[in-house]
Formats: sequence, structure tokens, C-alpha cells
Amino acid sequence: MMGPSFLLAQFLCLLFFHSHSQPAHSSSNFSSSVQLCPGDQSLALLQFKNSFSMSSSPYGFSCYPPKKVLWKEGTDCCSWDGVTCNMQTGHVIGLDLGCSMLYGTLHSNSTLFSLHHLQKLDLSHNDFNRSVISSSFGQFLHLTHLNLNSSNFAGQVPPEISHLSRLVSLDLSSNSEELMLEPISFNKLAHNLTQLRELYLGVVNMSMVVPSSLMNLSSSLSSLRLWYCGLQGELPDNFFRRSNLQSLDLSSNRELTGSFPPYNLSNAISHLDLSLTRISIHLEPHSISQLKSVEVMYLIGCNFVGSNLGLLGNLTQLIELRLAGNQFGGQIPFSFGKLKHLEYLDLKYNNFIGPIPDVFANQTQLAWLDLSDNSFQGHLPFSLRNLKQLSHLLLSANNFTGKILNEFSNLTQLTKVDLSNNRFDGQIPSSLENLNKLESLTLSFNNFSGKILDGFCNLTQLNDLDLSNNKLSGLTALFLSNNQLIGHIPSQISRLSVLNSLDLSHNLLNGTIPSSLFSMPSLQALLLHNNLLYGQISPFLCNSLQYIDFSHNRLYGQIPPSVFKLELLRTLMLSSNDKLTGNISSVICELKFLEILDLSNNGFSGFIPQCLGNFSDGLSVLHLGANNLHGNIPSIYSEGNNLSYLNFNGNQLKGVIPPSIINCVNLEFLDLGNNMIDDTFPSFLETLPQLEVVVLRSNKLHGSLKGPTVKDSFSKLQILDLSNNSLSGPLPTDYFNNFKAMMSVDEHMDYMRKNNLSFSTSYVYSVTLSWKGSEIEFSKIQIALATLDLSCNKFTGKIPESLGKLKSLIQLNLSRNSLIGYIQPSLGNLTNLESLDLSSNLLAGRIPLQLVDLKFLAVLNLSYNQLEGPIPQGKQFNTFENGSYEGNLGLCGFPLQVKCNKGEGQQPPPSNFEKEDSMFEEGFGWKAVAMGYGCGFVFGVSLGYVVFRARKPAWFVKMTVHIKMQKGIEGRMLPEMVEDDTSKLLRAVNNGSCQEEGIIFQASTEDANKILNNDAAFAYCPICDQVLSKSLMKPVEINPNDEWINAVGYKARRATYMHSPDCLVSVQS
Repeated sequence: MMGPSFLLAQFLCLLFFHSHSQPAHSSSNFSSSVQLCPGDQSLALLQFKNSFSMSSSPYGFSCYPPKKVLWKEGTDCCSWDGVTCNMQTGHVIGLDLGCSMLYGTLHSNSTLFSLHHLQKLDLSHNDFNRSVISSSFGQFLHLTHLNLNSSNFAGQVPPEISHLSRLVSLDLSSNSEELMLEPISFNKLAHNLTQLRELYLGVVNMSMVVPSSLMNLSSSLSSLRLWYCGLQGELPDNFFRRSNLQSLDLSSNRELTGSFPPYNLSNAISHLDLSLTRISIHLEPHSISQLKSVEVMYLIGCNFVGSNLGLLGNLTQLIELRLAGNQFGGQIPFSFGKLKHLEYLDLKYNNFIGPIPDVFANQTQLAWLDLSDNSFQGHLPFSLRNLKQLSHLLLSANNFTGKILNEFSNLTQLTKVDLSNNRFDGQIPSSLENLNKLESLTLSFNNFSGKILDGFCNLTQLNDLDLSNNKLSGLTALFLSNNQLIGHIPSQISRLSVLNSLDLSHNLLNGTIPSSLFSMPSLQALLLHNNLLYGQISPFLCNSLQYIDFSHNRLYGQIPPSVFKLELLRTLMLSSNDKLTGNISSVICELKFLEILDLSNNGFSGFIPQCLGNFSDGLSVLHLGANNLHGNIPSIYSEGNNLSYLNFNGNQLKGVIPPSIINCVNLEFLDLGNNMIDDTFPSFLETLPQLEVVVLRSNKLHGSLKGPTVKDSFSKLQILDLSNNSLSGPLPTDYFNNFKAMMSVDEHMDYMRKNNLSFSTSYVYSVTLSWKGSEIEFSKIQIALATLDLSCNKFTGKIPESLGKLKSLIQLNLSRNSLIGYIQPSLGNLTNLESLDLSSNLLAGRIPLQLVDLKFLAVLNLSYNQLEGPIPQGKQFNTFENGSYEGNLGLCGFPLQVKCNKGEGQQPPPSNFEKEDSMFEEGFGWKAVAMGYGCGFVFGVSLGYVVFRARKPAWFVKMTVHIKMQKGIEGRMLPEMVEDDTSKLLRAVNNGSCQEEGIIFQASTEDANKILNNDAAFAYCPICDQVLSKSLMKPVEINPNDEWINAVGYKARRATYMHSPDCLVSVQS
């Protein structure tokens, strides 16, 4: 029996291994027979990577975006990014860490050099912190490609590089200028690297290398780039006759001489750059005819022999031609019109004259045209309209004249235009308004006149506009908002005499606001908000301003009185400057056209001008919140006013809420929270049909909410916050039934705002709420936000089932009241709910299973109630911690340490009748009950007789209460509990405001005797009448030598305390 079983087990193991190993091979591009990456090579790679930091370096990385090396230890290194393995042996043969943000020193003992099988190595675009190229590179005998470009190497190129006889490509360019290649090392390199096809040594110091030694390089060489290497001396003519040479760059070797092109030149050259050398360039027919394969020719600042520039027109394969800085004169040769593949033409810094010929009519591929710094004259040719691929048109510093008509109408790909330093006149062409890709436009130092195009404001990609030194007039708007502008605001802006709108908001501007801005005669809108501006606001010397927004800066001092003389002012926003102080003058009511007044989050003091309620029918927004204002709320609000946003939150206002607010029929937002208003709930607000937000939190509101008296009261209400008051009575069920906006989920992602204001602006509403246990300022209120907060009041009764209709609620907070009954299962219908707080009430029963389905519930607080039974499990309930349930001694299950009894289910608690039936079913028949009743009757009568005679049976008290000397009971009292003046030994420790929980109470032995021996003892025990719940009591240690006792009981009628089995009394023996 063991034999077949063992074979079966082996078969299953092999099958399991095969099914799991096959995908691992395929994911790494190996067949099932290939070995994994050797462990020593995997370790070497990890140690190499870990020897460098991955942060930004002082040297800077020239590629973007850089990549991060994320190799995971314990995985097959052949699957790592940048690692290539031999598919047969598994050895690492390729490593590409180019642009990987490696920073640090590359030492000669690096584990990199243990990877002997490497064939391709790319460490380019990193920062090796001026490391010396190690001689250990010579150990990579299999290497065919080595790229150390732009990696901040220094020192001498080691001669051991010549040991890499299999190299096909070597790139040491663009490192530190201190990287040097000495003649001996170069000669060895040239002699041994016979298979080399690509050699890039740009910026490597080769000043000691004789140019003739270049002849020793491999005959297979196809690409040679030796730019800025310090080469000096004469280059042999034979060098240009190399048959395989296709790309040659010898630029920026200013002491390099020679002659080009020689006779019998190789036709293979396609890329040629001899710029900034002393090599003679011969413009002769027999020599130029040999360059017909050239596609890229850079001959900037060269030594030309001959002036027949038209010969270059025969190089019909040319794609890029750069001839800048050569002192060419005359006109552009007409033969250039034959260069139909040309995409890039640079003729700047020459002496070309005359008008631009129509040679560009057929060059429809041209993307870059630079004719700047010449002596061209006349008008721009109409043929420019044919260059529909043109992205750069640079014509500065010439003598062009005349008007620009529709030459730009078809050039929709333009990103940069520079026509500066010419003599153009007339108006700026309207065709420029249609260049939606334009990033830079420079028209300075011309004779343009007329108005500046309004359409420039629509060029969203434009970041550089220079119109200086023209004869322009009429710049009416300048919008530079939402950039990263720094420094001071230039006072020269005030020279724009007809400017009517200036928007520099949302930048990093600092310094003071130039006083000259307040003298601009045509300025109507000045928006400087969200910067770092500081200082006092200067007097306003012109009367044209209608829109002022200096909010969210660091301004200080008082509002200059001249502001109140701006008769046309419609918007004044100075919020969030912190240090603006002084009184708000009643003169402000003379601004009859004011629509928005926002002075919030400052240090204003004094009284609110009473005239603000009725001075203007056009006022839509009045926000004076978060200041130091005191006195009463303006009492008169005129009929027909347009007020939609009223916010006095966070001041020291007293008195009542004025009933005249019912005249604000357009009111959408009312926030009077965090004041000292002493009033009942303003039920007249129910008549306001547009009301969406009501915040009256943290005042002295009292009384009950009587319910609606009008149809559809509060039907649009989204946010109601009455927390931290003294409101009482039952929860306003009838109001809940009218909260229509909270009954439907609004998925609109916009924000609450006031639209249709002057200057096509809108005012976005803001509010501060207690949100998921923290004070949060919502600078924007999403329309979908719905919250109901009635916490920290004196509401009584049950939670109404109708709350379950408010399906859009995101937060519901009924904590710290005196609510009784069960948690309504209908709350499980609040599918958008993210926060539910019912803590510190008198709620009983079990937690409804329906709450488990609230999939967005992130915060749950049911603590300090009288809940019992198992805590529901699953979904969000698995994320809540002990704090959500503490203070409910009857609860059990996760996350509490208390385990539920075996078999205790999640069903609702049984009725009293069910409990009685279950007792009989478990064995308590009528016989057992009768026997117990009889015995109990006899014992009770006897005991009663003894008590009646003895009056104070201390032995009975000891026996019944089962006192333990070291234990007592601690409880939490209602917020109203205070220290009793008639009993000096009573103490109440207060540790909160509305959250005055954790109050400890104790009573002396003398008072306890009064409680035990006299029904009137409750007159001496205010504690017993103030205890919130027995379920909130817990054992505490008591000093046996202290004559203290603890008294605990349910909050109930006094007459029932001494007879209730729940009133526990502990007396010291």
C-alpha cells in the first residue's frame, strides 16, 4: 500500500512543480530548460546599485524623466529592468542603467567588474561625482558596447580601455572637462580596437593628440564625433577619404586646420559638422559635387574659400543646413529653392541683403527658418504662407519694413516668432490671434501702432510676450494669473494708461503693492489675491475701480478711507490677510453698487455697521467671519434684497437672530456659528426657499425645535449644523421629512457659488465644519456635500426612523445628547454615509446588522451608550477599533477583548416573553418555581420582621452587598454635574466642555448612611440623580484607609432608587 501512494505523491509533486515553474521561465523570456540568473551575479548587481544613492545630484541629469532602479532581492535578476541575460547560460550579458539617477563614486573594486560576461554596458546620464574611469573596465573582454556619456567622469582615460578588442561602440563624451585622453592611450586604443565603428569623445581633452594619429583608427569606423576636444594642428586630407565614414563631427576645435573637401572624397558622408574650426571649406563645383549624400551640414563660423554659395543648392538631399556667422553677403541664392527636403535653415549672423526671395515657395517641409542679424529689406514675401510646417520664424535685427498682412494666417504650427528690431509699422496683424500653439512672440523695437489685440489673451500656450518700444496704445487687459511669477510688482505697469483689467493672482509675488497702481485712470479690476504681498494698502487716487481682490496675502493695517469713496465699487475682497485691523466704518454703506464684501479672517474689531443689512439691494455676499467683532447682528434686512451668502461665524456677537432675515428670500447660505447668540431656534428660517446651508453651532441656543409651519420648509437644505448648543426636546422628525435635498443623491461635482456677478465672476462659498472628529475648513463646498450635526445638545427621545430617508447624508452626528431606544435599522439606508457618531447617549439594544452595508463608512462612534450583544462583522466594521465601542459593557466580539458567549447570534434581542419561555424550556418547570416561591416567601417574611425590629442591621448590609475593601466603582456624570455645596466631601472632576465625560464622583460614609437609612437621603445625594448610566461605570482601586464610598445608579425617579436592583451601594466595613 505504501509503494503506490509514494509514487502518486511524487507524480503530483512533479506536476505541481512543472505547472508553477513554467510561467516563471516564460515571464523572463527563457525556455523551461534555461538556468536562472547565477546567485553571485545577482548579488553583484544589488551591491553595485546599493553603492550609490538615488537622489538628485549637483551635476544634474540631462534626460527627463529619469528612471529608478527597482530591483527586488530574491527574484530572478534576468527579469530586472535594464538587465539582459544569455538565454542559454543565464549569465548577465547586458546592463542598461542609463539615466538612472545613480550618484556617488565608482570605485575600482566595485562588484560591477565581477560581471565578466558583459557585452553591453550603458552607465550614461548619471553622476559618478568626478570618479576616475577605472582600469578595471579593461576586464570586460567580451564588451562590444560601452557608453559612459554625460556621467561626470574625470581624470585620465585608462590605457586598459584598449584591451576591449571587441568594442564596436565607445562613448566617453560630455563628461567633466578634466577627462583627458593622452597620446599613448589614444594610440593603443586606435591600434587595438580594430572592430570599432562608433567613437564619441566629445569634450574629452585630446589637446596632446596629433591629428594625424586619427588615421590609425579602424577602417570600419562609420561615426566619429570629436567635438570640443582641443585638437590642434593639420588634419591630413586622406582622413576625409575613409570609405566607411558616414558621420563626422569635428566642431569647436578652433585650432584644427586642413582642407575640405579633398579630391576623391568618400560619397558615404551623410552628417558633417566642421563648425568653429579653421578647416578651409572650398566652394568649388568639383568638390561640392562629391557631397551629394549629405543630409546634415553644419558649417557655422568656418573658413570658406570661394563665394559660390549657390553650389550648395545642388545638395538636394539636405535636411538641415546651418551657415550662421560666415559673413556671407548678397542675396540668398535662388538655387536654395531646389532643397525640397530642407527642414532646418539657419543663415543668421551674415550680411545678406535685399528682400527675401520667393525661394521658399516649394520648401513645404521647412520647420525652422532663422534669418536674424542680417541686412534684409522690404516686405515679407507672400511665399511664407506656404510654410505650413514652420514652428520657428526668427527674423530679428534686419531692416524689414511695411505692414504685416495675412502672412501668418496659414502658419498654425508656429511656436516662436521673433520680428524684433525691424521697421514694421501699422497694426499688429490679427492673424497672430489664431496661432494657438504660440509660446513666444517678440515684436519689440518696431513701429507698430494701434490697439493691442485682445485675442492675445486667448493664446493659452503663450509664456513670453514682448511688445516693448513700439507706438502701441490700448492695452486694456493683462492677465498673468496662475503662474510662478516672483519678485516685486513692477511700478512701470502704471504706464499702461488705458489698462482696465490687471490680474496677477495666484503667483509668488512679494513686496508691497506699488502705490502707482492706485492712480491708473482706467483701471477697473485689480486682482492680486493669493500672493505673498505685504505692507499697508495705499490710498486710492482714482475713482474707476470696480473690482478689488487682495485676499490671501500678508497685508496689515487699516482699510484706507479712500476705499469707501470708490462710488462704482462692486467687489471688495480683503479676506485672509490676518493683520488687517481697525473698525469697519459705517461709511462703507455709501457703496451703493457693492455686490461682494468679504473681510473675513482678519483682525477687525468693534461693531458691525447696522446699515449693512439694508444699504444696497445689490449686495449678494456678506462675509465678516473670523474677526473680533462684537455687539449685535444687524437687525434690519430690507425687502427685495439680493443677499445669498451671509457669514458672521467666529466673532463675539450676542443677542438674537433678527427675524427680518426672512426678507432675504434669495439666501442660500447662513453661518452664525461660534458666537454668543442667546436665542431659540429661528424657525422663521423655514420660509426661505433657497436655503442650502445653515450653521448655528457653538452658540447659546435653547428650547425645542417645534417643527415646520409651512409647506416644503428647508426643502433645499444640504448642511445643518446646530451642534454645541442647549437645544432640547425630541429630534425634529417633521423637519427631517421635509429635507428633500438630502433624500436624493446629487452627483454634481461642481461647488456652491454665487454666479451672475459683475465682470463675469462667481463667488465660491466656504464653511468650517466639525468633520469626522476634526475642525475642517472647506474652502469650496461641493454641491453633493450633505451633513447633519445635532451633537452636544440636550435632545431626548428616540432616533426617528425618518432619518433613514436622507440618503445623500455623508455625515450624521447625534452624539452627546440624551437619546434613548434602539439604533434605527433604517440608518442602513444611508448608503453615502462616511461618518456616523451616536456616542454618549442612552441608546440600548444591539447594533443593527444593516449598518454593515454602509460601504463608505470610515468613522463610527457608538461609545458610551448601553448597547449590548455581539458587534456586527464584515466590510467596514472590520476596520473600526475599540474606541468606536468603549463604554458599552454589554458589547462583545471584535475588536473588543470581550468574547461573546458560545452560540450568541446576531439576531435582535428576544422579548421578555421569549426570555420566560426559554427559561422553562431549559428546565425551570412550574414545580421548581413553586418550590422557590414558597421558600422565598417564608424567608422574606422572617427577614422583614428582623429588619423591622433591628432598624440598622449592619450584619445584613455586609452580607448582601458583599463589599471588598480594595474595590469601588467609578462613574461618568452628566455635564450638568457640579460639586455639591452642602457636602464638602463630594467632588466632581470636570475634564471637558460639551464633552464633559470621565467625571469621577465619590461620597463619604456619613452621606452613604443617609442614603441607606432615610428615603429623603436623595436630598443629600445629588450624585445619584446625575449619573448617566450604570453601563458606564467601571471598578477603581480604593485606599482601604480612606473613608470614601461610591454610589452608583441609573438616572431615574428618586423614589425608585433604593428599591431598584440596579442601584448598587458599597459601604466600607
